[in-house]
Amino acid sequence: MRFSFFITLSFIFLFNLNAQNAFQKEVDEIVKRNDSIWDSTKETIVFTGSSSIRFWKDVQERFPKQHILNTGFGGSQASDLLYHLESLVLHYNPKKVFIYEGDNDIFSKKRPKEVVQTTQAIIQLIKKEKPNTSIILISAKPSIARWRLRGKYRRLNRRLEKLTLSDINLSYANVWDIMLNGRKVKKDIFVEDGLHMNAKGYELWYQKIKTHMK
Repeated sequence: MRFSFFITLSFIFLFNLNAQNAFQKEVDEIVKRNDSIWDSTKETIVFTGSSSIRFWKDVQERFPKQHILNTGFGGSQASDLLYHLESLVLHYNPKKVFIYEGDNDIFSKKRPKEVVQTTQAIIQLIKKEKPNTSIILISAKPSIARWRLRGKYRRLNRRLEKLTLSDINLSYANVWDIMLNGRKVKKDIFVEDGLHMNAKGYELWYQKIKTHMK
Protein backbone atom coordinates (compact mmCIF):
# COMPACT_ATOMS: atom_id res chain seq x y z
CA MET A 1 0.00 0.00 0.00
CA ARG A 2 1.43 3.38 -1.02
CA PHE A 3 0.64 5.09 2.28
CA SER A 4 2.23 2.30 4.33
CA PHE A 5 5.28 2.42 2.10
CA PHE A 6 5.73 6.12 2.79
CA ILE A 7 5.35 5.52 6.53
CA THR A 8 7.96 2.79 6.45
CA LEU A 9 10.38 5.08 4.65
CA SER A 10 9.75 7.79 7.21
CA PHE A 11 10.53 5.56 10.16
CA ILE A 12 13.71 4.24 8.54
CA PHE A 13 14.81 7.81 7.95
CA LEU A 14 13.89 9.08 11.37
CA PHE A 15 15.47 6.44 13.50
CA ASN A 16 18.79 6.68 11.67
CA LEU A 17 19.19 10.30 12.62
CA ASN A 18 22.02 11.00 15.03
CA ALA A 19 20.48 14.01 16.76
CA GLN A 20 17.05 12.75 17.79
CA ASN A 21 17.73 13.43 21.45
CA ALA A 22 18.86 17.01 20.86
CA PHE A 23 15.61 18.34 22.34
CA GLN A 24 15.32 15.90 25.24
CA LYS A 25 16.14 18.40 27.99
CA GLU A 26 13.72 20.96 26.59
CA VAL A 27 11.02 18.34 26.12
CA ASP A 28 11.44 17.17 29.71
CA GLU A 29 10.98 20.75 30.91
CA ILE A 30 7.91 21.23 28.72
CA VAL A 31 6.34 18.04 30.04
CA LYS A 32 7.10 18.99 33.64
CA ARG A 33 5.50 22.41 33.16
CA ASN A 34 2.42 21.07 31.44
CA ASP A 35 1.97 18.22 33.88
CA SER A 36 1.72 20.81 36.64
CA ILE A 37 -1.25 22.54 34.98
CA TRP A 38 -2.93 19.67 33.15
CA ASP A 39 -6.36 18.65 34.40
CA SER A 40 -6.96 15.16 33.06
CA THR A 41 -10.68 15.43 33.85
CA LYS A 42 -11.08 18.11 31.16
CA GLU A 43 -11.05 17.74 27.41
CA THR A 44 -7.59 18.87 26.37
CA ILE A 45 -6.38 20.67 23.27
CA VAL A 46 -2.67 20.48 22.49
CA PHE A 47 -0.78 23.04 20.41
CA THR A 48 2.57 21.66 19.35
CA GLY A 49 5.35 22.25 16.86
CA SER A 50 8.22 24.66 16.45
CA SER A 51 8.92 28.13 17.82
CA SER A 52 5.87 29.82 16.30
CA ILE A 53 3.86 27.68 18.70
CA ARG A 54 6.34 27.91 21.56
CA PHE A 55 6.21 31.72 21.50
CA TRP A 56 2.41 31.85 21.47
CA LYS A 57 2.40 32.62 25.14
CA ASP A 58 -1.22 33.73 25.44
CA VAL A 59 -2.86 30.90 23.52
CA GLN A 60 -4.73 29.75 26.65
CA GLU A 61 -5.95 33.30 27.31
CA ARG A 62 -7.12 33.54 23.71
CA PHE A 63 -9.37 30.53 24.22
CA PRO A 64 -10.47 30.76 27.86
CA LYS A 65 -13.26 28.20 27.51
CA GLN A 66 -10.82 25.51 26.41
CA HIS A 67 -8.20 23.58 28.36
CA ILE A 68 -5.08 24.16 26.30
CA LEU A 69 -1.52 22.91 26.61
CA ASN A 70 1.32 24.41 24.61
CA THR A 71 4.05 21.86 23.93
CA GLY A 72 5.91 23.75 21.22
CA PHE A 73 9.69 23.40 21.17
CA GLY A 74 11.81 25.90 19.31
CA GLY A 75 13.84 24.86 16.30
CA SER A 76 12.04 21.56 15.92
CA GLN A 77 11.25 19.79 12.67
CA ALA A 78 8.51 17.29 11.91
CA SER A 79 10.88 14.40 12.59
CA ASP A 80 11.58 15.78 16.08
CA LEU A 81 7.88 15.97 16.85
CA LEU A 82 7.41 12.40 15.68
CA TYR A 83 10.22 11.26 17.95
CA HIS A 84 8.73 13.05 20.98
CA LEU A 85 5.06 12.55 20.10
CA GLU A 86 4.24 10.36 23.09
CA SER A 87 5.56 12.88 25.61
CA LEU A 88 4.30 16.05 23.94
CA VAL A 89 0.93 14.93 22.58
CA LEU A 90 -0.34 11.42 23.28
CA HIS A 91 0.41 11.64 26.98
CA TYR A 92 -2.29 14.31 27.36
CA ASN A 93 -5.09 12.35 25.65
CA PRO A 94 -6.11 15.37 23.56
CA LYS A 95 -9.43 15.79 21.80
CA LYS A 96 -7.71 18.17 19.35
CA VAL A 97 -4.12 18.67 18.24
CA PHE A 98 -2.86 21.72 16.37
CA ILE A 99 0.46 21.03 14.65
CA TYR A 100 2.90 23.56 13.22
CA GLU A 101 5.89 21.89 11.60
CA GLY A 102 7.58 22.26 8.24
CA ASP A 103 8.94 25.78 8.59
CA ASN A 104 12.32 24.64 9.87
CA ASP A 105 12.29 21.53 7.68
CA ILE A 106 12.22 23.54 4.47
CA PHE A 107 14.84 25.95 5.80
CA SER A 108 17.01 22.89 6.51
CA LYS A 109 16.68 21.89 2.83
CA LYS A 110 14.22 19.06 3.24
CA ARG A 111 11.85 18.52 0.34
CA PRO A 112 8.12 19.20 0.81
CA LYS A 113 7.42 15.56 -0.04
CA GLU A 114 9.70 14.42 2.77
CA VAL A 115 7.99 16.70 5.30
CA VAL A 116 4.57 15.38 4.28
CA GLN A 117 5.72 11.79 4.66
CA THR A 118 6.82 12.51 8.22
CA THR A 119 3.56 14.34 8.88
CA GLN A 120 1.69 11.26 7.69
CA ALA A 121 3.62 9.20 10.23
CA ILE A 122 2.64 11.64 12.98
CA ILE A 123 -1.00 11.45 11.97
CA GLN A 124 -0.91 7.67 11.82
CA LEU A 125 0.48 7.39 15.34
CA ILE A 126 -2.07 9.80 16.77
CA LYS A 127 -4.93 7.98 15.04
CA LYS A 128 -3.63 4.62 16.23
CA GLU A 129 -3.61 5.72 19.88
CA LYS A 130 -6.44 8.28 19.78
CA PRO A 131 -8.67 7.48 16.78
CA ASN A 132 -11.25 10.17 17.56
CA THR A 133 -8.78 13.00 17.99
CA SER A 134 -9.12 15.92 15.58
CA ILE A 135 -5.84 16.97 13.97
CA ILE A 136 -5.38 20.45 12.52
CA LEU A 137 -2.32 21.06 10.38
CA ILE A 138 -1.28 24.71 10.45
CA SER A 139 0.23 25.84 7.18
CA ALA A 140 3.80 27.02 7.02
CA LYS A 141 3.86 30.77 7.46
CA PRO A 142 5.50 33.36 5.22
CA SER A 143 8.25 35.41 6.85
CA ILE A 144 10.66 38.18 6.00
CA ALA A 145 13.68 36.07 6.93
CA ARG A 146 12.71 33.11 4.73
CA TRP A 147 10.81 34.82 1.94
CA ARG A 148 13.31 33.57 -0.63
CA LEU A 149 12.00 30.04 0.08
CA ARG A 150 8.36 30.99 -0.50
CA GLY A 151 8.02 28.68 -3.50
CA LYS A 152 8.95 25.62 -1.46
CA TYR A 153 6.69 26.70 1.40
CA ARG A 154 3.78 27.08 -1.00
CA ARG A 155 4.39 23.61 -2.38
CA LEU A 156 4.51 22.21 1.14
CA ASN A 157 1.25 23.94 2.04
CA ARG A 158 -0.52 22.57 -1.01
CA ARG A 159 0.57 19.07 -0.05
CA LEU A 160 -0.49 19.52 3.57
CA GLU A 161 -3.90 20.80 2.57
CA LYS A 162 -4.38 17.91 0.16
CA LEU A 163 -3.45 15.50 2.93
CA THR A 164 -6.29 16.77 5.13
CA LEU A 165 -8.95 16.18 2.48
CA SER A 166 -8.86 12.42 2.96
CA ASP A 167 -10.17 12.22 6.54
CA ILE A 168 -13.00 13.93 8.40
CA ASN A 169 -10.80 14.22 11.50
CA LEU A 170 -8.12 16.15 9.62
CA SER A 171 -8.28 19.82 8.75
CA TYR A 172 -6.01 22.57 7.49
CA ALA A 173 -5.53 26.04 8.95
CA ASN A 174 -4.25 28.39 6.26
CA VAL A 175 -2.27 31.14 7.99
CA TRP A 176 -0.19 31.86 4.89
CA ASP A 177 -2.69 34.03 3.06
CA ILE A 178 -3.67 36.20 6.01
CA MET A 179 -0.02 37.12 6.59
CA LEU A 180 0.37 38.58 3.12
CA ASN A 181 -0.28 42.05 1.80
CA GLY A 182 -0.96 41.34 -1.83
CA ARG A 183 2.04 39.37 -3.04
CA LYS A 184 4.37 40.49 -0.25
CA VAL A 185 4.62 39.41 3.34
CA LYS A 186 3.38 41.92 5.91
CA LYS A 187 6.33 43.59 7.60
CA ASP A 188 4.68 44.81 10.80
CA ILE A 189 3.73 41.41 12.20
CA PHE A 190 7.26 40.24 13.05
CA VAL A 191 9.83 40.92 15.74
CA GLU A 192 13.31 42.10 14.85
CA ASP A 193 14.55 38.78 13.46
CA GLY A 194 11.95 38.83 10.68
CA LEU A 195 11.00 35.24 11.48
CA HIS A 196 9.05 35.16 14.72
CA MET A 197 5.78 36.99 15.17
CA ASN A 198 4.76 39.84 17.42
CA ALA A 199 1.33 40.28 19.03
CA LYS A 200 -0.12 41.57 15.78
CA GLY A 201 1.00 38.44 14.00
CA TYR A 202 -0.54 36.19 16.62
CA GLU A 203 -3.79 38.13 16.36
CA LEU A 204 -3.93 37.05 12.71
CA TRP A 205 -3.30 33.46 13.74
CA TYR A 206 -6.03 33.69 16.35
CA GLN A 207 -8.55 34.87 13.77
CA LYS A 208 -7.80 31.82 11.65
CA ILE A 209 -7.39 29.24 14.41
CA LYS A 210 -10.60 30.15 16.24
CA THR A 211 -12.68 28.78 13.38
CA HIS A 212 -11.24 25.34 14.17
CA MET A 213 -12.22 25.52 17.82
CA LYS A 214 -15.95 25.20 17.11
